[in-house]
Amino acid sequence: MTEQTDFVEIRHAQKSFGALEVLKDISLSVTRGQIVGIIGSSGSGKSTLLRAINDLDPLTGGEIWLDGVQVNKSLPHRQYEKHINEMRQQVGMVFQHFNLFPHMTARENVTMAPKMLKGLSQEAADKLAEEQLDKVGMLERIDYYPSQLSGGQKQRVAIARALAMKPKLMLFDEATSALDPELVEEVNLVMKRLAEEHMTMIIVTHEMDFAASVCDRVLFMDKGVVVEEGPPATMFKHPTKERTREFLRKHIEGAK
Repeated sequence: MTEQTDFVEIRHAQKSFGALEVLKDISLSVTRGQIVGIIGSSGSGKSTLLRAINDLDPLTGGEIWLDGVQVNKSLPHRQYEKHINEMRQQVGMVFQHFNLFPHMTARENVTMAPKMLKGLSQEAADKLAEEQLDKVGMLERIDYYPSQLSGGQKQRVAIARALAMKPKLMLFDEATSALDPELVEEVNLVMKRLAEEHMTMIIVTHEMDFAASVCDRVLFMDKGVVVEEGPPATMFKHPTKERTREFLRKHIEGAK
């Protein structure tokens, strides 16, 4: 596939929880190497859309495609399990609350999936863990347990764990929102380095400055729809929709 081929395609995504419609006919595409930021108020559907990409929150209607393969195929149970496990190995996801195994060291958290899912030997997995933890500035704490780490350090280990699977796509769901303000920048720096390496990323964030400095495109979501999207300079300085302007006014004033 060429560099400009749509790498992630979301086609007419719909998601309902009972009578509550969370996603309303969303279509968007992401090219390989592109970094897309998603902003919006709590409850706008941002995280639901992100989790739908690897079928953690299965859609009610619509399709998700990754690198030319449909993720949310309708298949018999066993075939689906095999298919979705293969697809999820291509997608790294970093959540708000780290989700590290507390009884495992940083090394063990990073090596577990490559050993179980890719059949790596302990020696090869250890080498991989050292590489990825070094990449996020955590090599010196490779044998620390999560309880011995700060929130920012835990999140960097979580990023290393996701990267250890050599994903084609990284998804970040409010990766810094649970951190104290002084720890946010250390995680943002890791994400900025990934951006410099042209990792394809979709980032749900409440940090406008970060989105402006890192993302190629920014989407504003409200009430289950994409209200507006465009380059950061346009979105933050010259939004065309009143709903976008109102959100940015409230958010920027609230951050002061």
